[in-house]
Amino acid sequence: MITLDRLVNVVGGYGVAARLGEVSRSTELRSVVVPEAVTGDVLLALGASSLAEALRWAADAHATVVLARCDPPDADTALPDGIAVLLVDPALPWSELAAVVYGLVLEGRETESGRGPTDLFALADSLAAAIGGAVVIEDRHSQTLAYSRMQQDADDARVQTILRRQQPAELQAALAGRGVFAHLAESGEPLFLAPDPDLGMTGRMVVAARVGRELLGSVWVSCPAELPGAARAALTDGARVVALHLLRSRASADLERQVESDSVLRLLDGSAEAATVASRVGLPPGLLRVIAMRARLEPDRHTALLVAFEQATAGFGWSRPGRSALADNTLYTVLPGEQVDAARQWLAALRAALPERTTVLAGISGPAEAAELAAARREADECLALHETDAADAAPPAYDEAWDALVLRRLRAAADAGRGPSRGPVAELLRHDAVHGTPYVTTLRVWLAAQGDPARAGAELGVHENTVRYRLRKMAEVATVEVDDPGKRLAMMIELAALERE
Repeated sequence: MITLDRLVNVVGGYGVAARLGEVSRSTELRSVVVPEAVTGDVLLALGASSLAEALRWAADAHATVVLARCDPPDADTALPDGIAVLLVDPALPWSELAAVVYGLVLEGRETESGRGPTDLFALADSLAAAIGGAVVIEDRHSQTLAYSRMQQDADDARVQTILRRQQPAELQAALAGRGVFAHLAESGEPLFLAPDPDLGMTGRMVVAARVGRELLGSVWVSCPAELPGAARAALTDGARVVALHLLRSRASADLERQVESDSVLRLLDGSAEAATVASRVGLPPGLLRVIAMRARLEPDRHTALLVAFEQATAGFGWSRPGRSALADNTLYTVLPGEQVDAARQWLAALRAALPERTTVLAGISGPAEAAELAAARREADECLALHETDAADAAPPAYDEAWDALVLRRLRAAADAGRGPSRGPVAELLRHDAVHGTPYVTTLRVWLAAQGDPARAGAELGVHENTVRYRLRKMAEVATVEVDDPGKRLAMMIELAALERE
């Protein structure tokens, strides 16, 4: 059953304000009603002319929660004990809100998007008891969703799969080589895998959990020999139940993810009501950071990003620190906190939950208020682009640490777009070096970096300081190199920095 806490979390994204009074957020909700001669846990007060009327209807229906469209009560107005009030934004159609509330409450089971897949674990236990072997339930990406308490015929491969929350890479590769995943993608029939001591596997019976032609997951049973008729039938029937559970879980999770994504994208686009939107999705007041992330897993380049989005938005909304959204090929997450280490730790935890061999690239904005998140998004995008040019194992850059490298990238982008000067001292020295093989541009760059010290520049170049002075004099014969003018020195340093490759 869903709880009041989860209902408030979801409908809050639609502009519904909560006055819970003494009603516990852990209150379970099982039914939805409208003003009729019936009772239920959640009342949609359609047509109520006032909050008082809506509350009378709720009391008559023995409801725990009432959703009403009326003027909000004063802060000191006493509300009846035992009824939580959710005030509906006048701009929100009842038809849309009713669909959301009915979808949540009547789903009837809490999912991974709520309090965890407790009923999926219970289902694994029931299957194990019916079949007589240890059971593991996995999603379509071979990540562990649930497993039975029974350990009969359990082996090292099962233990490693449970501990890592996914199949070990070597086991996954071996199963792929045997055509196991191809079988699961195409067939609903159970498949027996013979024992393989090299993989630490005593034997497996596996069947796809699918709805129609869509593969949602798989059910694995530890067994040294192929299951006989009754056990095989129990496995096949159990896989259908697992598939229905996964379908319900995904539908519920998708609803909450959509609400969250819409709100996050509004923040990143520069919403005029940024503070209100941030509060609705549960982001605390204070400084925030935006993380822009891309994930790749060959050969399907899009799968890893979708899995990352599912992981980033998995878990009960109020218990997760960040709020996430997908935009094109990038996952954006708004994370509370000023410290960049917290953002990198969040990324590391997300990376650990992804399939092995996944490449993760990310950029982190500087700290920002809710109203500044549009600018923070641009900072995160630039840092992501910077990380894509770095080594894959380098730490994700943060804007407040890497702003200098980003400034140089902007200058290089301008130069590459043809917006760099085609005339002037640097351009003329470049042409001279290209024709005559002289090292004037390199010498000028090092001399400027040494702040005009010929001894330091000579040491850097591996020549005597008098050689540096000689080259500077020769440069003046080729181009108008006014090294005594501070403004022109700065301009030449900027132009040289733009020309220097990373």
